[in-house]
Amino acid sequence: MSELILIAIGTALVNNVVLSQFLGLCPFLGVSKKVNTAAGMGVAVIFVITLASAVSSAIDIYLLKPYGVDYLETIVFILVIAALVQFVEMFLKKYVPPLYNSLGVYLPLITTNCAVLGVAITNVQKGYDIVTGIVNGFSTALGFTIAIIILAGIREKMEYNDIPEAFKGMPITLVTAGLMAIAFCGFAGIL
Repeated sequence: MSELILIAIGTALVNNVVLSQFLGLCPFLGVSKKVNTAAGMGVAVIFVITLASAVSSAIDIYLLKPYGVDYLETIVFILVIAALVQFVEMFLKKYVPPLYNSLGVYLPLITTNCAVLGVAITNVQKGYDIVTGIVNGFSTALGFTIAIIILAGIREKMEYNDIPEAFKGMPITLVTAGLMAIAFCGFAGIL
């Protein structure tokens, strides 16, 4: 149990998928203008990464490795992720249309979000069982959600600040993300 807690804290804070591994930057920068939209994207990513971790770990352990076709992992994982994202997209379109509309093109981009595929591959490379893979996936997605919500909150506050013209828009966002990455390095002392 303590190993799972260490994996969860380490993955969410110390080895944050966005701020230390630099995976998933497209939605991190694109959807972080408003906190509500960022939170919605975070929930969608939590759902997709957690389920993708569970399904891809099960497929790898019970199908690919026993039949000696583990070289197909990447292709199979991409198909699993694409199917899960389609499910999330259909659900949001039907039951939460405002969130679906605010996420726009970034929702289908979860399919190609390298963080989702990166977690599935990491679970296999580290030899995690299904439960450990799910914990790793959930913690990765939680770390992504924490980072995107913090950035969105800062960006909302920065709208009212007097920023030099050269830094307006994406430059100040990148500087802020860099400072956040440095701040998250402070969590390394926890473990």
